This record gives sequence, structure tokens and C-alpha cells, in this order.
Amino acid sequence: MATMRQVAQRAGVSAKTVSRVVNNDRYVSDDVRQRVERAIADLQYVPNLLARTFRYGRDAAIGIAVPDISDPFFAAAIRAVEEIARDRGVALFVTSVGTDGTFEQIGVVGLISTPVAADQSYLMRWLSRTAMVFIDRAPSNITADTVVEDDRGGGYAATAHLIEHGHRRIGFIGDSSSIATTAGRLEGYGAALADAGIDEDRRLVTFGALSSHEAAEATWDLLSRRKPPTALFSSNARCSIGVVPALQGRGRTDIALVGYGDFPLASALRPALTVVDRNPDALGKAAATRLFQRLDNPVRRRKRLMVLPVRLLVRASCAATQDHQHVTMAGHLAT
Repeated sequence: MATMRQVAQRAGVSAKTVSRVVNNDRYVSDDVRQRVERAIADLQYVPNLLARTFRYGRDAAIGIAVPDISDPFFAAAIRAVEEIARDRGVALFVTSVGTDGTFEQIGVVGLISTPVAADQSYLMRWLSRTAMVFIDRAPSNITADTVVEDDRGGGYAATAHLIEHGHRRIGFIGDSSSIATTAGRLEGYGAALADAGIDEDRRLVTFGALSSHEAAEATWDLLSRRKPPTALFSSNARCSIGVVPALQGRGRTDIALVGYGDFPLASALRPALTVVDRNPDALGKAAATRLFQRLDNPVRRRKRLMVLPVRLLVRASCAATQDHQHVTMAGHLAT
């Protein structure tokens, strides 16, 4: 029986391209598609779905559960996971409901999940028969492969950038301190202030901005205080989407601003918004790659934590003189 690699050699393309043709990927050119289809016909190649089922068990499918599939960050991470799953010939199921048994019912062999609850020990029963990788946040009370971003490093870089521009009273706007990503960014914020010899004023730190409207209210509250901040650090894109119009609606372009996470049109604002730029594509691919490594070799691989770098994308919202200047922060791999 012909293999995908033999088809690829016959057509003069990569095995990945053959997989895309087999899966009817619309981004394959007509010329390449015709060459691959001729090679498939000549070699009488048939995708071996049965072999995949025997290899991975059950339905040869993986699942991904994230807090909100409409969130642009998680949507991009899902697309990255889907690309690798498709290349491996494995179906992907997606939910924003959470790991409450949905995937167990459809029999996935692997799961990528973002922790939402305070305790993930209830997933221990899955680990004996399901490969599992957590993304964006580390789980609690369970040991599993995890891929996160350097939230502390990003918070540090954002705050240090504001300090470099002469700011000493820097406000922090976040959703909840109980969320690990926000806590990491707050830790970086505090560390940058401490390293600069600036006492942290907890009156400039506000939480509860769970929506853009609440972020706008937090902005107005901070700026109405007797000693208001001269700069703000918005700890996620959802907050930034509320902070920006709150400032511009009152003509407060004198307030410097750095946001955590880029979003559409952030570069088109006047002034363009400086952000800690995240990479959901890298996060999704790293998680999917690790998941398949564990499926291929479930016994010998130790659980590990992978911390991916983020970068500061400097624009004009801090009176920067150059647009799109990149400063890369290092992530690391812990075993």
C-alpha cells in the first residue's frame, strides 16, 4: 500500500501538502492539487484511517477546551492546533464549555485545555487514559504538560518601558488577581517598580475590570483621584479596548498607556498603542506538538512546563519616537 510520503515524492511536494490536498484545504493551488491527485491515482493511495485509529485508539480525535472560542487569542491558538492535528490526520473537537465530560463522551485520545477552575484535580481520572496538555495557565493540584507565556516578563517589560519614559505613578488595571495570567503580569509590574526604586502604591492597582465597560470605569476612577497616575498598564486586550476610548473620550492623550495583548486596529489608533505582543500561534503549535509527542510515546516522557517569550511592540502611546520597535523577552523550558 502506498504511503503519504511516496505520494509526496511522486508529486514533488511535501507530505504536509499531500495532507492538505487529502483534507481539501482551500489554500492549495490548483496546479499543486492536480499533481497530488494524479500521484494519488497513479499509486492508488488511500488515507489509512483504520491505521490511525489503531495507533491512537478510539476515534483518533483530540479535543481543545478554552474559556471563550470567540476570543481572538484563543481562536488563533485553536487554528494552530487544528493545523497540526490535520497534518496528523486526526480530528479536532472544540468547546468553550470546559472539561466537564464532553470529550470523554466522544472518546478523544488527547486534550488541550485552559484551566478555569481553582482546582484541576478532578481531571486525574483522565490522565490514565488521555494525553493532556494545559495552555495559557498552569493547572492546580495536578501534574501535566503545560505551555504558557512569560506573563511576568511581559508585565515587567511594559512597566519598565513606562518608567524609562519618566513615569513614577503607574496605574495597573486588571480583571482578577486570582487569574494566574493577571497575577503574573502584576508580579512583573511590581518587580519593575522595585528595581527602579519606586514604592508600589496599591491605590493605583485596580481589579474587577471583567469587561471593556468596567475597564473604562476603572480608568475614570484612577484619573479622578487626588494623586492620579500619569501612565497606565492594561493587563489584557479586553481591558485595553475599554481604557483607550475612556482616555480619548476625555481628551487625555497625555496619559501614557501600555496594553497586554495586541488587538485589531491598535496600531491605527492615534496615538498607536504600545503592547506586549502575544503569540497564540506559537502557543497552539507547541501544545499540539507536545500532545502528539505524548501520544506517540506516552510512557517515557516527563511532564514539563514550557514558558514562551513575549515581546514589547513599541508604538506611540508612551511618546515613543519609533513605531514597531521590538524588544524580545526570553521564555524558558522547565522539566
